[in-house]
Amino acid sequence: MKKISFRNDILPMKDTLFRLALRITLSREEAEDIVQDTLIKVWNRRESWDTIDNIEAFSLTICRNMALDRLRLHDNQNTSLDDNVDGERLDTTSNPFERTVQREKVEIVRNLIDSLPEKQRCCMQLRDIEGKTYKEIAAVLGITEEQVKVNIFRARQTIKQQFIQYDNYGL
Repeated sequence: MKKISFRNDILPMKDTLFRLALRITLSREEAEDIVQDTLIKVWNRRESWDTIDNIEAFSLTICRNMALDRLRLHDNQNTSLDDNVDGERLDTTSNPFERTVQREKVEIVRNLIDSLPEKQRCCMQLRDIEGKTYKEIAAVLGITEEQVKVNIFRARQTIKQQFIQYDNYGL
């Protein structure tokens, strides 16, 4: 069994934890606080790291639970995410008009993702943005792999339909 190192195994997950917390809380400041609290909580459990099968799933679960708790506690208002939170790169070879249109489409999709139910939002974040497997997502969210697939399918369908509606008619 591999010895888990905070510096090499846990600290590199901070960006993934941040994106998950941000997707849940929709607040940059809250997400930063949640990541710090998550890392502290994981560190405080260091004596039991050897008994944890998947330290990443363990950390993501703590992060998700803390974000949901914070969301319930503060009854957070939905605000849009800041530009380029996920670090996407816009096409720099297109003209300014095309870049503006592309930036607006990214913002529309981001807002559509933000409006999804929490479980669909988390599943989509972990699968499509973080690249986690269905099994890993199921472990983090405490649901079956089939439920993960259903949530992702529904989230994608909702976003696709709403984006097509917006693209055709505007909001």
